[in-house]
Amino acid sequence: MSDRKLILSVENLAVGYDVELISKINLEIRAGEIIAIVGPSGIGKTTFLRTVAGLVRPLAGEISCNAPRRGGIGYIPQRLGLVRHTSVYHNVDLGARSGTPFWSEPLTWFNRRHTRVLDAVNRMGLVEKIDEPVRRLSGGQQRRVATARTLAQRPKLILADEFLSELDDDNISIVLDAVKEYMKESESAMIIVEHNIRRAAEISDKLLQMNLDGKLVKFVDYELEPLSEE
Repeated sequence: MSDRKLILSVENLAVGYDVELISKINLEIRAGEIIAIVGPSGIGKTTFLRTVAGLVRPLAGEISCNAPRRGGIGYIPQRLGLVRHTSVYHNVDLGARSGTPFWSEPLTWFNRRHTRVLDAVNRMGLVEKIDEPVRRLSGGQQRRVATARTLAQRPKLILADEFLSELDDDNISIVLDAVKEYMKESESAMIIVEHNIRRAAEISDKLLQMNLDGKLVKFVDYELEPLSEE
């Protein structure tokens, strides 16, 4: 996988708000790669994702992302951030808008967005729900809407925080197959935060854990191996 395009490089990164949660993170991810991060609640996994997404300022270190500035990073938050009173179409279109460059012809711009929305909704198996208000959907369906919104954005890097929770096994397979297919087509990469270690190990190319010392380490056979010792 080393010959694939480098998507994200993190060097000596420290993240947190008023207090540093994680420090000295060094990480690379390449096209087609899925990295999963596990660890105790409240340790800083979500803060790390939000920092990479540009929503939280890093306390130290460098983040270099080889992706378009507009729509290049797609973030699926744990709380989803959907507009519950509007339709599935409207929510997915929010992603398509952020990732579709504005063209001189408004109709062309709209058609490109529309195509992206329909493609993403179809990938998530939500075509029959496309006009439904999000508030009427189940928790699992809402998670699929949030994933569709990100796919409609067409990012090069997907950051997903517990995006498979509330899904049954059949729907987990549908979502994962769709995301992996998109990643292959677009040569993109993905970092996920996942509480289920077995699931994280099965779907990722590299499984990492945040430990209580605020370090990101490699997870191997239920033993911790420092990432720097790879």
